[in-house]
Amino acid sequence: MRLIRPLALLIFVSIISCEKHQEASSPNQNKEILLTPTEINEVINSSIEQTGDFSWKNASDQLLWSAVMHGDSLLTVGYGNTPNDIIRTNFDSELNLKKGIINNVLDVENKILKKKKSTQDISIYEDEILTIVDLKIVNPESISMLRKQKGIRYLEPSGYAYNEFEKGNKKSDSGCSYDTSVLNTDDYNTIAPNSKASWVHYEHNIPQAWNYSTGSNITIGLIDTGVSPNQPLLGSNFNDGYSSGRSIEKYGTFVDSFWWWVTDTDGPNDQCGHGTSMAATIASPRNDNGMPVGVAYNSNLVAYRATSDVLLDDYHEKKGVAEALTQMANRSDVKIISMSIGNAFTIDRIKDAVIYAYNKNKLIFAAGGTSTNYTNWYGVIFPASMSETVAVTGITDSGDYSECDVCHKGDQIDFTIVMQRHNNSSRTSPIIGFYDNTTDYVGGSSVATATTAGIAALVWAKNPSWNRTQILDKLKQSAEFYPNKHSDFGYGNIDALIAVQ
Repeated sequence: MRLIRPLALLIFVSIISCEKHQEASSPNQNKEILLTPTEINEVINSSIEQTGDFSWKNASDQLLWSAVMHGDSLLTVGYGNTPNDIIRTNFDSELNLKKGIINNVLDVENKILKKKKSTQDISIYEDEILTIVDLKIVNPESISMLRKQKGIRYLEPSGYAYNEFEKGNKKSDSGCSYDTSVLNTDDYNTIAPNSKASWVHYEHNIPQAWNYSTGSNITIGLIDTGVSPNQPLLGSNFNDGYSSGRSIEKYGTFVDSFWWWVTDTDGPNDQCGHGTSMAATIASPRNDNGMPVGVAYNSNLVAYRATSDVLLDDYHEKKGVAEALTQMANRSDVKIISMSIGNAFTIDRIKDAVIYAYNKNKLIFAAGGTSTNYTNWYGVIFPASMSETVAVTGITDSGDYSECDVCHKGDQIDFTIVMQRHNNSSRTSPIIGFYDNTTDYVGGSSVATATTAGIAALVWAKNPSWNRTQILDKLKQSAEFYPNKHSDFGYGNIDALIAVQ
């Protein structure tokens, strides 16, 4: 039986200290000496321990260049005439700025290369929407030169896999499982026409809220690992039973390759299991199959396979998630975005995409973090740590606001969902499984986030003319601690019934 689908953050306490606003130090400040991944991660871990985050903006030239070199020499440049210029306009000033950046890097790189490179060799990817360009560099002087140039919003080693190096250079598969479980009969109630309503639903009065709203005509966007092609309830039978007149769409922006230059995605199909669980939590149909029903069982779902697992570490994962965010942002029908994925520290490329989606009036829910029980001291992860997202975590049914065994907490959390039995950590939220006619349990802040996204859809369906701020305010007003905010658990548990009345 699977206990959780963890958003695993294997973060080790470093003995290196740093001040909150001090430039991240390196073991050796000679910018031409290549640091090892262990040395790089020591600096990252120290910053996370001391400040709760790490930013490449505060890294030394040596640290940044070393990370670039250990990440296929890939450097992401966020450019703009002002810090807020994240959207491409194709104005002359912007085009000249980008051209100048690429040409200057080309000049510096060719100083040490025996075979001269062209612009096409240096500039390997330009985002169609955001002011982002990916460059291929090897010269440490390129870092120093760019940091002195005007119009640089940030530099980021987009190919550096922090979590893989923490795990001994093993490819992450965090949160992935195809397990199935027989549900405990105490963990659901059978409701018409023959569906199972999770015990978690009753903790938040979701079945009672269904008398007022079931999520009709609301489209939820899910950015995760995709949806299983082997689960017809999230495919051909999605529009079935009480769940009529709705649709599910599946897309893929993730490139499943170790090579940065591969551009072909492998489609929308889940090869992890996590995305299927989140889709099931949000929108499983209510029919007579005897299977667990989703929170917003009449909502539409747009699901993106944007990452291979829940840890955003690989170049293609970072790029895939950013592309999924911008594509959903440009859809007028998508009102809510659910992201039960993340990283230990800020990824500026994804941060740009989150801001872009937020500025398009999307209500974005993000997982506060799930890890193994000896690292859940760590606070709220990225992108839940952003002010543009709504951070959610999971708690037990003990009644005293105890976080689940693997859930993170902190002052950036906005809401909580009861999703784990306090006396049995394996009994979390029942869902349909990866395969047809199977069931399973899913836990952590992941399911808490997906559940909250579903509740938001219920509220929006009841109040279709409302905007994002009004929906979020209603969720807050229905929560236990409102108008106050708990230092670790935000506004607390949402009461879905109050929220839709």
